[in-house]
Amino acid sequence: MKITVLGAGSWGTTLALVLNDNHHEVNLWTFDGEQAELIRERHENPVFLPGIPLPPEIKITTDIEGSCHQRDMIVAAVPSQFLRSVLQRIAHLDLEHTVICNVAKGIENGSLMTMSEVLLDVLMHERRENLAILSGPSHAEEVSLKMPSMLVSASFKLKTAKIVQEAFVNDYFRVYVNEDIRGVELGGAIKNVIAIGAGLSDGAGFGDNTKAAIMTRGIYEVTRLGAKMGAQPITFAGLSGMGDLIVTCMSRHSRNRFVGEEIGKGRNVAEVLSDMAMVAEGVATAKSVHQLARKHHVDMPMSEEVYKVLFEDKNPRQATLDLMHRDTLGEGAH
Repeated sequence: MKITVLGAGSWGTTLALVLNDNHHEVNLWTFDGEQAELIRERHENPVFLPGIPLPPEIKITTDIEGSCHQRDMIVAAVPSQFLRSVLQRIAHLDLEHTVICNVAKGIENGSLMTMSEVLLDVLMHERRENLAILSGPSHAEEVSLKMPSMLVSASFKLKTAKIVQEAFVNDYFRVYVNEDIRGVELGGAIKNVIAIGAGLSDGAGFGDNTKAAIMTRGIYEVTRLGAKMGAQPITFAGLSGMGDLIVTCMSRHSRNRFVGEEIGKGRNVAEVLSDMAMVAEGVATAKSVHQLARKHHVDMPMSEEVYKVLFEDKNPRQATLDLMHRDTLGEGAH
């Protein structure tokens, strides 16, 4: 297949490697001309994926129109809050027969759209059944080293999910299929908010018991909101729900957990983010989740406390303690 990956961050670069391993013709697009030259010169992505060789078969480009013209698949690997502006640059292209697979995990601020909704809103020639999402517990640092990982491909049409599955699956990169695109998207996005909460707990000096409680109660919140928005609750017990939540809350590679931990130690939010080359999607998503919870009248105490810490300067330790002091209801209660 002829496949273009939009976004040369750590995940976009890693997926380009996976696709190249599977013998596809791969373009890797970056908006940054200096980054493109650096990658070509060093045959690696030194900023986002240092130490991992990039084979010459992967074409590095800054020409977004040329790289997306007449491709079998486009993989959108740009941060969720920038997806719309990137897509607008190719909206005029004839993509009616191109599979568009989004891998960013977020909910757009303002519009409160999931990424598939943003795709449909911008790409005037794109057909709904050609959209797909690839999500799951998968840090680029491990996948790029060919450590076994499992993800899920979701689409409005099972055939499309299987096309994505077949494009990516290999000995170290296993892909399952799912038709609940809404559930897969929400699970992948909201778990980043819960992961910031887990990091806040770490930074404030709490232990594994506290983190386990945050994770477990967090998946309740994700499931409740997801069900209200039309997702299938069982999806959140799978790879894009609990699986992704576990790895993002626990891993040393997790950007969202790291942000929470640094803030929990007393650092300023803006300072932490300015020191990071990569994007922690959960920060912007926390704002969207806060608004979605109100819109759908869903009680989401974990997400709400993360929002207050990020945007209302609430003390992280106090936020965690306030969660512990909530009314003790039945475990399945809201």
